[in-house]
Amino acid sequence: MLSTQHLFKSVPVILMAIFGLNSCTPSKTLKETRPNIIYILADDLGYGELGAYGQLKIETPNIDALAASGMKFTQHYSSAPVCAPARYMLLTGQHSGHAFIRGNDEMRSRGKVWDYHEMVKDSTLEGQRPMPENTKTLAHYLKSAGYQTAMVGKWGLGSPDSHSVPTKMGFDYFYGYNCQRIAHTFYPTHLYENLNRVYLNNEAIAPHTKLEEGADPYDEKSYSNFKLNDFAPDLMYDKMSAFVEEASNEEPFFLYWASPIPHNPLQAPQRWVDHYIQKFGEEEPYLGDKGYFPNQTPRATYAAMISYFDENVGRLVQKLKEKGVYENTLILFSSDNGVTFSGGTDGGFFNSSGPFGEERGRGKGFVYEGGIRVPMIASWPNKISAGSETDHISIQYDLLATLSELASFEITSEQDGISFLPTLLGQDNQKQHDYLYWEFPEYGGQLALRFGDYKFVWAHLKDKLPPSLELYNLKEDPAEENNIAEQHPQLIEQADAYFRQAHQRSEIERFQIPLLEEGFLKAN
Repeated sequence: MLSTQHLFKSVPVILMAIFGLNSCTPSKTLKETRPNIIYILADDLGYGELGAYGQLKIETPNIDALAASGMKFTQHYSSAPVCAPARYMLLTGQHSGHAFIRGNDEMRSRGKVWDYHEMVKDSTLEGQRPMPENTKTLAHYLKSAGYQTAMVGKWGLGSPDSHSVPTKMGFDYFYGYNCQRIAHTFYPTHLYENLNRVYLNNEAIAPHTKLEEGADPYDEKSYSNFKLNDFAPDLMYDKMSAFVEEASNEEPFFLYWASPIPHNPLQAPQRWVDHYIQKFGEEEPYLGDKGYFPNQTPRATYAAMISYFDENVGRLVQKLKEKGVYENTLILFSSDNGVTFSGGTDGGFFNSSGPFGEERGRGKGFVYEGGIRVPMIASWPNKISAGSETDHISIQYDLLATLSELASFEITSEQDGISFLPTLLGQDNQKQHDYLYWEFPEYGGQLALRFGDYKFVWAHLKDKLPPSLELYNLKEDPAEENNIAEQHPQLIEQADAYFRQAHQRSEIERFQIPLLEEGFLKAN
C-alpha cells in the first residue's frame, strides 16, 4: 500500500502557493482561507449522460457550467461498479483488494430485509453491512482538521441501529436514506435526520410494485400509486441548502451530497417529465418487467430525473454565491458507477456510456469501462483553470489523499490513493498510479486492472461459465471489443504481478473469490 507521509512535507509550500501566503502568514489566517469542499455523487449516472461529456438529448446546463468554469476529467473511475463498495472506498481511500466492503450486502440473516412493509415496522431490517467500528473516514479527517461536516442523500453503509451511520462516522449532520433498498422509491414513508426517523406524508407503496391487475398502461391514472406527496429529493435539497446557509463562515465546511438520482425507480417532477414528453414525443410504457416501478413515459422520466438533479446543482451554486462563499469553494462532481440496464432505463437511446456500451454486461455491475469509468468535474474559481481538461488517470479512492494535501491533515489509516491536487492546480508534479485495481465478487465474480493504456479483465470467477482472460488497449480500443491477451503474454504476467501486490483475502465470506487465491496465471 502507498505511504502518505511524502505528501505532507510539501503541504505548507503548496498551500502558500494556492492562497498567496508568505512564510510569515499566521496559521489562523491559513485556517480561515481553506476552501469549503462539496463532493456531489450522482447514482448510476453514465459517462455520457452530461452535455459536457457529449450528451445530446438530456439537458444539463448547470453541471456543464461547472465543467466550463473548471476542469473535466476524461479518465476518472469509480472504485467499484455498484453502490455500497464504491461509497466505502470513496470515504476510506482503499481499493477493493484491501477494502472491508467489496460488494452490496443486505445481510439477509436478519430476516425479511427485502420486505418494505417489514422494514417500515422494524428499523433493524434497514441498511447494509456496516463498516468496522474503528474505520476512519474522510469525514473524520476533515472534522479533525476543523471542517464542519454534513452528508445529505443515500448512505448504504450500515443499519440505523449500528455504529456505522453517518453521524457516528465523522459527519456532524445527516439527512436522507440510511438504506439502499428504501431508496428504491423516491416517495418513501420516512427518511433519517441524524439518528432519528422523519416520517413523510406518503403511503407505504413497496418498491417494485406493479400496475394493478387490469389497469390500462396508457392511462395516467393507472400510475397514481407512484406519484405521492413528499418527494425525497426535494426534501434533501432543502436540508442541504439550510446547512449551507447556516454553516459558519469562521470555519470551512465539507458537504457530501450523495444524490439517489438517477438510480431507479423512474420518478421525477411532472414539470420536467412534461418537458421531455414534448421533446421526445410518444413512447411505449414500461410495465415493470425489469424491476422497480412501472412508468408511462420511461425515456421522458429518466431524462427528467437528470435535468431535475442538474437544476438543483444550479440552485446550490446560486446559494453559495448568495452566501458569499462560492469563490472559496471547491466543487467536485462524479458518479458512483456506470449506467444501469434495469428498471425501464434505455441507455442505448441516450448513448448513456458514450463510447463504452450500456447493455447488461457492459454497464453497472461490471468492471468494463461502461461500469466504472465515470464523469468527474472539478470547479474552484481562480484556482482551477476554466475550461480545462485532463486525461490524468485517477479514481475515487484518490479523494482522501487529495483532500489530505489540500486541507493539511495526516492520514493515519491504510489507504491506496494518490493525490490529484497537482492536476487540479495545473502543476507539473503529478504522481501517477502504477495500476488501478478492481476486485468485485458479484455479477459472476470479476477482477480488473488498468496499467498505462492497458486494461486486464478476468471475469466469470464465481459463476458456471469458464473464466475469461482478457486484455485491451484502451487507447486504441476504448470499447474493449478486441481481446489481445494471447498476443501479449508479458502484459498478462505484469498484471499478475500487480494483482499479487494488491489482493488480500476478504475477511467476509460473501466477498471472497476462491479462484483468486491461486493467482490468475496458475488458474489458467
